[in-house]
Amino acid sequence: MPRLTAEKLQAQLAQNTLVPVYLLTGDDAYRKNLIIQKIRGIAFPDDFNYYAAEADKADWGEALALANTAPVFSNVRMVVLTGIEKIRKDPKEALLRYLENPLSSTILVLTHNDSKKMKTEKALTEACSLAGVTADFAELKKEELNVWTREKMREKGLKADFDAVDILCESVGGELSALENEMEKLYLYALDRQDKTITKEDVLACIGFSKEENPFELSNAITSCSKARAVQLVDKLLDDGEEPVGVLSKMTFPILKMARIKRMADAGMAPSDILRAAGLMYWENRLVGSARSFPPQKNFVNALNRIIDADSALKSSSGSDPKILLKGILLTLFAGR
Repeated sequence: MPRLTAEKLQAQLAQNTLVPVYLLTGDDAYRKNLIIQKIRGIAFPDDFNYYAAEADKADWGEALALANTAPVFSNVRMVVLTGIEKIRKDPKEALLRYLENPLSSTILVLTHNDSKKMKTEKALTEACSLAGVTADFAELKKEELNVWTREKMREKGLKADFDAVDILCESVGGELSALENEMEKLYLYALDRQDKTITKEDVLACIGFSKEENPFELSNAITSCSKARAVQLVDKLLDDGEEPVGVLSKMTFPILKMARIKRMADAGMAPSDILRAAGLMYWENRLVGSARSFPPQKNFVNALNRIIDADSALKSSSGSDPKILLKGILLTLFAGR
């Protein structure tokens, strides 16, 4: 069977059909664990017919012997071995021998958690694909992450506007278990509301920020070319005790984003192509639309040179004033405005 996406495997399992072998690859441990639970729910082995262990700590002789043994007073046995990227040569060879003729009454589930190493595991991938299913669970990025988050919120009976989902994903990142925890907090936060719509203010409150402390306000000021507001926010962040290196980081990302958009717009690329090439969310098309009002490319080059100098100065004991360094970057970027 060919290598499946996580979504296609989900659809396959929704039909309550199982195969003897599953190899789950990729960096997203959270969704792989959910799939293992789903498979167990369909197979429904009792405790006598269920074995699970971390691959590098497992007794492989016992694990493969169980996989080769018919279930006891049951129709199915399930064996789960996680993190098989850590196993040595001998157990791997034993595993490959088992995969040549897996027992049909056993469901063997393997997880491989090292994407780089997986590229060299051709024999394992081919053996698992012939014996059953290989599915990849790459870490969700950008739009996929937002779509996943929106769907999970919908499952909890919550609605969320685009800004709320964007801020939640940007703040928490791609760790799905952490996102799940934050969504549970939002569910409890809105429990007594008739309207279950989650706003960006709700998200900021639940993750520990007030409305006035929106962690993306500086980024928004830069991408909207609001020089005065960006300078004011740099002053405020530093006065409130934020580390200068942290403020520099908050400035660098939106400046690089603007530079990419400006370069592609100047090259005559279509807005839809810019959205895709720059890795933007679809509601960020406002940035593409306003690219003509961005500073000229020479301003970006000069600002990026000042970012490099500021990073070096802030990480050394140069004695430079952080406010002068950071506001100097903004004044260089928006020179002539």
